[in-house]
Amino acid sequence: MFAFLTVVAAYLLGSVPYGLVIAKTCCGVDPRTAGSGNTGATNVARLCGFGWGVATLACDLLKGALPVAFALHVLQAGPAVVSCVGLAAVLGHLFSCFMAFRGGKAVATSIGIFLPLAFWQLLVACLLCVLAIWRSGFVSLGSLTLALALPAALAVSGQWQWLPLSLAVMALIYWRHRENITRLLRGTEKPWRKKQYDADA
Repeated sequence: MFAFLTVVAAYLLGSVPYGLVIAKTCCGVDPRTAGSGNTGATNVARLCGFGWGVATLACDLLKGALPVAFALHVLQAGPAVVSCVGLAAVLGHLFSCFMAFRGGKAVATSIGIFLPLAFWQLLVACLLCVLAIWRSGFVSLGSLTLALALPAALAVSGQWQWLPLSLAVMALIYWRHRENITRLLRGTEKPWRKKQYDADA
């Protein structure tokens, strides 16, 4: 019962659109109708300033990390339950019950769920993400790189218990970035270096 309630709580926490709350409350801007139309940290930073973008990023990280850490350390649940909790948080961000089951791209929340689970493997994936963004100028390519690198890092390091979760998260991130992938292939994706709005978060 506690495991089930934790999964439900993880979904509800993941559903909270912190980017929307921060942008509307602190800047009077609705990120759904401005910039890229996304409620993630990238769009909030561009619309409201770097500091508010960082605040959004931190909130999105925590709404993934906190329920997973609770399941792992307080409930002392096994990998299957912890994975369900993490996946629920990501699904909440993607399909928020507070935004008519719409949401962001769940990259920050996905990073958050792996912070308590596989910190060093996540760090490697994040470094590759930053490298991809730095070399290409595309935030979306960095997100896709991170999603692909994390399962590889987990497999190489023998952390098999979290591999199914990482593969599920990778599939969701790639699905949510399908329009970005199309633009990248066509050469029409907008790089952040030119301060143009892309559809990433």
